[in-house]
Parts: sequence; structure tokens; C-alpha cells
Amino acid sequence: MARPLGPVRLRRTNYVTLFIGAVLCVFIIYFLTASSSQPSSASRIPTPTRKPTSKSSLIADRPPVRRFNLNNVTITADPIGNREAVLILTPMARFYQEYWDNLLKLQYPHDLITLGFILPKNKEGNAATTALQAQITKTQKGSVKDRFRSVVIERQDFDPPLTSQDEGERHKMQNQKARRASMSRARNSLLFTTLGADTSWVLWLDSDIIETPPTLIQDLAAHDKPIIAPNCYQRYTDPETGKPAERPYDFNNWQDSPTAQEIAAKMDPDDILLEGYSEMATYRALMAYMVEQVEQVHLEVPLDGVGGTALLVKADVHRDGAMFPPFPFYHLIETEGFARMAKRLGWQATGLPNYKVYHYNE
Repeated sequence: MARPLGPVRLRRTNYVTLFIGAVLCVFIIYFLTASSSQPSSASRIPTPTRKPTSKSSLIADRPPVRRFNLNNVTITADPIGNREAVLILTPMARFYQEYWDNLLKLQYPHDLITLGFILPKNKEGNAATTALQAQITKTQKGSVKDRFRSVVIERQDFDPPLTSQDEGERHKMQNQKARRASMSRARNSLLFTTLGADTSWVLWLDSDIIETPPTLIQDLAAHDKPIIAPNCYQRYTDPETGKPAERPYDFNNWQDSPTAQEIAAKMDPDDILLEGYSEMATYRALMAYMVEQVEQVHLEVPLDGVGGTALLVKADVHRDGAMFPPFPFYHLIETEGFARMAKRLGWQATGLPNYKVYHYNE
């Protein structure tokens, strides 16, 4: 028989415990809410901003592609009519105002002419550079018809072999190999850094050539020869008569001789043949002495060696690889070596004995 339940007894509620539990609940709810609303530590690391990598933006950051078709570069007997670009290159140790004045008188359109200069890094070279820059600035800011297409000035990255540029010192026989090897390096540096894809003709013109016909470029180009040299003379006052006279100056334009070939055959590989010195009589036919009494200005003669005082070259000759050897090349060096190298490449040099340009008289 079931026992009757006794009276139910209720416990008194502990208000302190209820209060503590409520506080804990509020804290837990706040913590959970705050954690879910804030980003994690990894997400708080700033993300680098990247530039758009679209194709258009990449192309804009790079220089445009330039295309040249050398088949479209004409080299003709009518360079002015065909608007052919000419590069005039001048190694310069001293600045002669007469050289610059003569350059300005050239009647070839100046907007088709680029000038290139290379100067030694010595005291004389510094003075020449200062004087040259002054004239270039004056010309390029002056009359539009006198302004050249562009001008390049370079300084040699090697020391010149001679401390003096006086004419007597320059032409001593014992100085020729070192001097002309240095000249070759200067010419090659100037050529390789300035020859443009649209250049048709290269005129080598020494800085001491102070008088030429104003139609020099078009006159030489009219012969349509790959390499052509005028005759370089020098004006002076005859001490016996006191009257103006002229004499030959550049003896590097020549036709070879059996005597010169025999001398070369007996030479060591590093020896060079020089022209115009009594110590080395080559008996070559020198264009300097081919001037005729009845002057046919455009008379042509073939040459085996050329000088660099004034020399017009089709740009294709240089593009084929003809340069100025700073070493003995078949016992020839610098401009004479250039003529030999060009001939090995199939290009014949030509001279104009009755067409004259004039060298400064020191």
C-alpha cells in the first residue's frame, strides 16, 4: 500500500546567484557580437593597390616600334631632288671659325643635314667644344634656313696619343701610326653612333677644311660614285713673289705602284706604309699632282687610297662594314685602310683631281 506523500517544501530563491548569472550572460552576448563584427588580424593587413594590367596600359609604357625599309632609302645622283639625308662627320681637335662659316655656306638644304662631331677629352678639346657649342646654339636659334636637321657632339673615351695638335708635330713620321690609329678609333666611334637608318650619304669633312665650293655635296654626289674625294690644297703667300699661291696638301689620295707593293711584301705584319715621306719613297701616283692645266673640274680618276680631309661616301658602303682600321690592314691604316677595305667589299674609290677644297694654313 502506497505511503502518502509528505508536504512539499520549496527552497528560497538566491537573488545573488541570479544577478551573477545575468551579468555573465550579458558579457557573453557582448563578446560574441563584437567578435563577429570586427575583421580578423589577417584581414586587417592593407592590400597593395595594383595598376591595371590591361593591354593598352602596357603598350603606353613602352616606346613605339619603328620600322624602316632600307629599300626605300635612295642614294642617287640627284640628292636634293630626292630629298636624301646627308650626315656630315667631323673629328675636331681645334675649332676654326672659318670651318663653321664655310659649313653655313653649303647650299644643300640644311634640314636634310645632320652634323656629327667628336672631340678629345683634353684642354684643347674642352676649348674646341665650348667654341663649337656657342656656334651651334647661335645657328640653331637663328634663321630657319640655316638650322641643321640635328647636331651630335661626342667626347672621346680615350686619351689622344699626342699632347700637341700643331701641324709640325702631327705630321712627324714617327707619330703617324699611333696618331692615325687614334684617328681611326675616333672616326669609327662617330660613325657607328650617328649613322641613321635613313642616311643616304656620309660626308667626312676635317675641321681644318675652311673653303669648299658651296655646292660641294651635290657636286660630288652627281658623280654617283660609292666613294669620291676632291683634291685638298692649301692657300699661302709665296715668299719669293709675295703673291697668293696654292700648294697640294693631302697626299693620301693615290693610285698604287709596284714599288709600294714590293715594300709592303717585305714588311712585318704590324708595319704600315705611309705616303708623302722621303724616308719611304713609294712612287705612287698622287692625285695631288694630277691637276691639269686645262681644268676639267669633273675629271675622274680611280684611287686605291683616299684621304679624309673631304670624302663623300654612300651610306651603303659603311653599312656593308667598311670602316677605318686602327690596325695595319694590308699595311694600310685609317682612311687608306678604309679604301682598301671598301675595295675588298666591292666598292671602288674615285678622285676628282681638278675639284679642290682648301685646308687651313697654320
